[in-house]
Amino acid sequence: MKKINIQYKPLILSALIFLTFGCKKTLDVNVDPNNPPIEQASPEVLFPSGIMGTAGIVGGELTILGGIWSQYWTQSNASNQYKTIDTYNLTRVDLNGPYDRLLSGSLADFNLSIKLAQERSDWRYNLMATVMKAYTYQVLVDIYDQVPYTEAFQGAANLQPKFDDGYSIYVALLAEIDAALAKDFSAPLTTSQAKGDFLFNGDMDSWVQFANTLKLKMYLRMVNAKPAEAQAGIAKLYADGANFLTVNAGIAEFEGTPNNSNPFYEYNIRRLNTTTNIRASKTLTTWLVKNGDPRAVTYFGTATPTAMHQGDFAATAQEQPTYAAATVAAQDATDPVWFINASESYFMQAEALERYFGGSGAKAKYDAGVTAAFADASQNGAAFIAPGGKYVYKSAGSFEDKLEQIIVQKWASLPGSGHTIEAFFEQQRTGYPKNSPVYSTDPSYDPEDAAAPNHRGEWVYAKNGVTGGRFPKRLVFPASSRDRNKNTPAEVPIYTKVWWGK
Repeated sequence: MKKINIQYKPLILSALIFLTFGCKKTLDVNVDPNNPPIEQASPEVLFPSGIMGTAGIVGGELTILGGIWSQYWTQSNASNQYKTIDTYNLTRVDLNGPYDRLLSGSLADFNLSIKLAQERSDWRYNLMATVMKAYTYQVLVDIYDQVPYTEAFQGAANLQPKFDDGYSIYVALLAEIDAALAKDFSAPLTTSQAKGDFLFNGDMDSWVQFANTLKLKMYLRMVNAKPAEAQAGIAKLYADGANFLTVNAGIAEFEGTPNNSNPFYEYNIRRLNTTTNIRASKTLTTWLVKNGDPRAVTYFGTATPTAMHQGDFAATAQEQPTYAAATVAAQDATDPVWFINASESYFMQAEALERYFGGSGAKAKYDAGVTAAFADASQNGAAFIAPGGKYVYKSAGSFEDKLEQIIVQKWASLPGSGHTIEAFFEQQRTGYPKNSPVYSTDPSYDPEDAAAPNHRGEWVYAKNGVTGGRFPKRLVFPASSRDRNKNTPAEVPIYTKVWWGK
């Protein structure tokens, strides 16, 4: 990991350096040599551009969305910025960045990088761009269910590409990763090229681990809808001796200056010129405080945060006098944006070992996941997984007991990750943390649940939700697609599950 200094535009949130790195199409026959068309670009230019575009969206808009929908934070009662998110009232005119900027920006960059790398038999860039293309597509599919794939990136030749179903895209992406892994990418990158690899500085072994870990995640996503394929895919990974990530994969360090900062910070604090739009949610803070978890200090700056009930921004000062001083989410301009971090890798391995290998080695991976998660928060989790500790692994429990413990720990590990949307995806896949049948102000709401102490953290339906008690499960397609592409699928309610949902 290394420090980077790349300009991106906070007003559009997505680290769009592809606008300044020559990735611009032109219809003019008189081409400005300082702004060549995208067809004249190279993988060395396109690849880092795509990475920063993905980091800008995943670490910006989707971190805000994921953090609220995963009940780490909630909309302040003194502002209005995120009310549509916290009430599950997003429509086709809201939050268009993930679709527009990932599909036409990052994915276009990665797709062309792959094409150019293959033309010159550069299997290093082919692998790196293929993995990032698969990661970015996976995020899009997981939140929209269907997106253009087979007819994407054709430019003027096809302005209305068809939408492919999420399962078919997953299958195709997994095949692309396998094909890229089968090539010879052993030749090292040059020093100049390595500088454009913001994740691993040209370490191809780490890219292989990232590829394997991404495959593991995608197969685990399939366990509900395609259980046989999920099991076969994971079994093959282990039979082939696949190595998985043991380090965090993403952008390790931003600068604390305008346009060079963490995208969540850039948008939520610098752009809006306030630190109080997002307040701590009772859902997460109650769980942390009940367990004496020191990550509360990392996530909120105090061991005992004053929190708001999820979505309760309309409460008056008389109804909720503590809300005016509710704790804000801790943010820093240099916070990282991880695509997959080491703790996730370990938690996924623990789940896979429990599902398909009788649990052999699962405890060790779970313990490694908790340890890595605490380390990311600059805390020590050793006492929590030691005998008698709050988070000691339940080796003798049922599979669902173990899965719940793993996923709840994954949920607790992600508030500072830069990709909180992953916690939302995992809850839709597994049902953990559980959804509470009552709101958190109800006397019967018991986030501690003494009979099952690791099962705390139940999500509550937002106080001002507009979906009749149904939790959100996806985004609707933006107006930019609906108005221009006749092939855009019919709109379904935001509470309709995606193809792999539980």
